[in-house]
Amino acid sequence: MPQMSRQDPLIENHTVDYVPLAERHGKARDLFTLWFSTNIAPLPIVTGAMVTQVFHLNLVWGLLAIALGHMLGGIVIALASAQGPRMGIPQMVQSRGQFGRYGALLIVFFAALIYIGFFISNIVLAGKSIVGIVPSVPVPASILIGALSATAIGVIGYRFIHTLNRIGTWVMGSALLAGFLYIFSHDLPADFLTRGGFNPAGWLATVSLGVIWQISFSPYTSDYSRYLPADIGITRPFVATYLGATLGTILSFSFGLVAALATPEGTEAMVAVKQATGWLGSILMVLFLLNIISHNALNLYGAVLSIITSIQTFASQWTPGIQVRVVLSSVVLAGCCVVALGASADFISQFIGLILALLLVLVPWASINLIDFYIIKRGAYDIASIFQADGGVYGRFNLHAIVAYFIGIIVQLPFANTSLYVGPWANLVEGADLSWLVGLVVTCPLYYCLATREHSRKMRTVKLGYTD
Repeated sequence: MPQMSRQDPLIENHTVDYVPLAERHGKARDLFTLWFSTNIAPLPIVTGAMVTQVFHLNLVWGLLAIALGHMLGGIVIALASAQGPRMGIPQMVQSRGQFGRYGALLIVFFAALIYIGFFISNIVLAGKSIVGIVPSVPVPASILIGALSATAIGVIGYRFIHTLNRIGTWVMGSALLAGFLYIFSHDLPADFLTRGGFNPAGWLATVSLGVIWQISFSPYTSDYSRYLPADIGITRPFVATYLGATLGTILSFSFGLVAALATPEGTEAMVAVKQATGWLGSILMVLFLLNIISHNALNLYGAVLSIITSIQTFASQWTPGIQVRVVLSSVVLAGCCVVALGASADFISQFIGLILALLLVLVPWASINLIDFYIIKRGAYDIASIFQADGGVYGRFNLHAIVAYFIGIIVQLPFANTSLYVGPWANLVEGADLSWLVGLVVTCPLYYCLATREHSRKMRTVKLGYTD
């Protein structure tokens, strides 16, 4: 790890502004450790257990579906992450170059809501984990401990988050591999290989779950790559992010599947992990708790950047620094703790249902983002315009992007299969939410057709470049 200098501080001093070339640091491999470590946590493990418990797949078909889903979805998160070094700004700020200065506010709002939702859910989960490890600690105190720890990491910012995940990659990766070794070195149930089977609905549902899982990270991936040197290119950040995100989630999902199959049918997922791993289970629970806290810092960090982006939209001359990030982090922390302390017993499942429903708005955004960056503008954005009060060459509203975005949402609704809304064609393949596929197939060509003519007109009148 390079030594820190005055231009490379421990506590991050940038928020939503452009990171100058002189302050760039790090290597592409930092993206591998970030996304690998982040995805070794209880939630993906519990979700992996669903592959046999809910979708009734056996080990072989389950592993194949898990791998395929995450490998497909990983393309989206990796392409989004690779934009960071080129742009030097957070992902949501970059959306102004596609939707216009004010047009981007809607997706920024949805992104902030998703971050806050996951932050609340994770501090409740962290609180319950602390109580499970140390029963003498009251639940409210446990929730506050988990929330304050995540907030401290989020306030320190970019560098500390990357440092923790470099450590976490070795620790969590080794712990999970040890868990696999423990399970397979002990007696397995007679139906370990035969429980479940193959059914098209369950297999497609598992593949879709993997795709959606990866897409859900795309609104903040370049937040963690924007400090990398601009000359690092596209390929290295793409490969590092892709391998980290896919390997981490495939490993966690597979561990949940294996633990569920290694215990009696019907055993709750995390109970199955503890039972299947024996004495190692208690150690895994402690490590999972630490990982929840570390991962939750990303949710707080993303929420604060989204809020700052929203405010800065109406104050173009305002360049917020460390103090603003600390104040907003404290406000978000306080509000989330109030909600978490009053949460009901089934709060997490209800809130996750809401958040997963909101993912409907991310698919058309991701489609527009990737088509615009890689095919239409080919990474050539005017950074100065993105921060101008009138939106510069991108204007206040880009109707082409906004129209494509809303159509992308609308076409998904008939196929949506969420806890809040079930469309009339949701069970076209029973149990599988295929709305994301419809969103991609419709939004990508639609936005390309709408935007190509407009971009050609602007290229004739404005010379695009980068502003340091």
